Amino acid sequence: MTSSSAPSRKALSKIACNRLQKELAEWQLNPPTGFKHKVTDNLQRWVIEVNGAPGTLYANETYQLQVDFPEHYPMEAPQVIFLPPAPLHPHIYSNGHICLDILYDSWSPAMTVSSVCISILSMLSSATAKQRPVDNDRYVKNCKSGRSPKETRWWFHDDKV
Repeated sequence: MTSSSAPSRKALSKIACNRLQKELAEWQLNPPTGFKHKVTDNLQRWVIEVNGAPGTLYANETYQLQVDFPEHYPMEAPQVIFLPPAPLHPHIYSNGHICLDILYDSWSPAMTVSSVCISILSMLSSATAKQRPVDNDRYVKNCKSGRSPKETRWWFHDDKV
């Protein structure tokens, strides 16, 4: 994804800056297994390398997540997408958008980047088939103008994957 697909961003609030600096320091001391933060000087956008868990369909595969933090993080969820190429998964669209309730309706300010990463890895690890969501083509076509996944009204109905 290019920066044109990122939401228009306002500067982080003081609370968001403090929280992200704390999360980054904790990450550097104890990163979640299977993840690596690619260091940049931009606190508002993190790029995180994801390694598929051993023994899963995604073992020995590496992907990248882009995490964009809104002005009022952690009161508002970050936008999290896979950078191309996105993994083939029933809840991950080819444009990198992820259908995962904690990124939208079920977000809690108690969640962290680490907990989101662990949830995404768990979602990947539980997949029984590598395939795109059934509505992938229609959804991606509707997102052509750079629409953020946060503008989507997601329907969370499949807890099998």
